[in-house]
Amino acid sequence: MQLHDHLQAWETYLAEDDFDVLAQSAIVHAQFELLHPFKDGNGRIGRLLIPLFLYSKKRLTSPMFYLSAYLEAHRGEYYARLRAISADNDWSGWIAFYLKGVAEQAKTNCQRIQAIMALHEQTKESVRELTRSQHSTPLVDALFERPIFRLTELRERLNIKKPTLRSLITQLLDAGIVAILKESAGRRPATLVFPQLLNIAEGREVIQTAKDSAL
Repeated sequence: MQLHDHLQAWETYLAEDDFDVLAQSAIVHAQFELLHPFKDGNGRIGRLLIPLFLYSKKRLTSPMFYLSAYLEAHRGEYYARLRAISADNDWSGWIAFYLKGVAEQAKTNCQRIQAIMALHEQTKESVRELTRSQHSTPLVDALFERPIFRLTELRERLNIKKPTLRSLITQLLDAGIVAILKESAGRRPATLVFPQLLNIAEGREVIQTAKDSAL
């Protein structure tokens, strides 16, 4: 019964406007983690609450701001700060830690956005020179919209004839711009990937090199 009452109080607080929205998001996250209402998945849900809460308060245009990388990189201090709330009511220490994470993550996000924008311009130029095709710009835009794709999906979006699209993608494969993520098997087509974009978005090399394989 106590948990139910605490969750109701937490839910009421979600709808309120506290002294500062970012600080309130810190409190919302910490309260949820300390209540630990589920047997499993509390960490994932608690981290998802951050962008959802900021989006609901109209501080984000879309719920796409994640602190997971920062919290994972500072896991020891993260848990220590949460324990200090329970042990010493140290909300100030927790909020300061959290806001530092928001600032660092925002800076990282800006750097990634700038890198993605630069990659977009660079890729447009490279693909234009490589293919000499009127479809080069929409093709590049499609790769940035969905960097993991199949030819059938790409053709539907671009409305390009199958032989033309296959020729374009083969050129991109040969140039190492796209890679085969999953080989074709039977009637299942290959799954392809745009590695550079994924690597920037993830902040690490998740896809190394293209596989040498025919479509």
